[in-house]
Amino acid sequence: MQSLGKENHTSVSEFILLGFFSESQVRIALFSFFLLLYLITLLGNGLIVTLIYLDSHLHTPTYFFLSVLSLVDMSYVTTTVPQMLVNMVCPKKTISWGACAAKMFIFLVLGIAECVLYAIMAYDRYVAICFPLHYPLLMSRPICIKMVTGCWSISIAGALIYTVFTMHLPYCGPHKINHFFCEVPAVLKLACADTSFNDRLDFILGFILLLVPFSLILASYVRIFASILRIHSSQGRLKSFSTCASHITVVIMSYGPAMIMYMRPGCWYDPERDKKLALFYNVVSAFLNPIIYSFRNKDVKRAFLKVLGNRNAQ
Repeated sequence: MQSLGKENHTSVSEFILLGFFSESQVRIALFSFFLLLYLITLLGNGLIVTLIYLDSHLHTPTYFFLSVLSLVDMSYVTTTVPQMLVNMVCPKKTISWGACAAKMFIFLVLGIAECVLYAIMAYDRYVAICFPLHYPLLMSRPICIKMVTGCWSISIAGALIYTVFTMHLPYCGPHKINHFFCEVPAVLKLACADTSFNDRLDFILGFILLLVPFSLILASYVRIFASILRIHSSQGRLKSFSTCASHITVVIMSYGPAMIMYMRPGCWYDPERDKKLALFYNVVSAFLNPIIYSFRNKDVKRAFLKVLGNRNAQ
């Protein structure tokens, strides 16, 4: 896209989020479905955080990381879904330039944090299974806190670079974002300037923030699978494979769409496909995480029954 010079462009003070095009009846069905999904996501992740806080048996590195992931997921969906639901029923779908930039930054911070957390959790499982005797030393509380602090530092730095280099471009209309929130690829399409530098920057950041953690996760699980194969009990092997396979499924569902969105050339932009991909790595993964990582876990089930038992006793 050719640059238009400062004297020829009019700055945009607000954008219009087009969201999902559909008939009124379909829109009502979508509203009900996404509202239910959002509430279940908040309930499921909120329950995980509460159980981990209340049960001292869950005060371990694994569940510490899981509680952080649940908090991230609740915040992650809250940056996008309420706005999407409002736009489905409200005729006015505008969002100010400042609000768009702020939501873009918060969304990216949480999205990057989730990706890095997946890598940390895979490393935690790797140490627990492959080096059980060294686990208390390698995953001590100070080390875990440093890991989470590093995760947030990387997330904030990455999100800041994405947001600044996206929102500093001139936007002179049309100011209609073909998406349900202010996501970088969708907003870049409205810029009246050459965005080839942004495409290269997005690929480099995607490599660092997506491909590198994803490679570390795969490497961790390869080592974990190798250790599982040495388990003599066939039932134990099957259970371990099932758990690891479900974890990898969630990781792929999050990383796959995100890598397609942020590491592809700008000419491959497809708004309708991008909206569906965003739903996967933003809404669906946050919904599945409590089920995959927690509710299939006997320790979490035991904590839940314990809390219920205490309430009934009162």
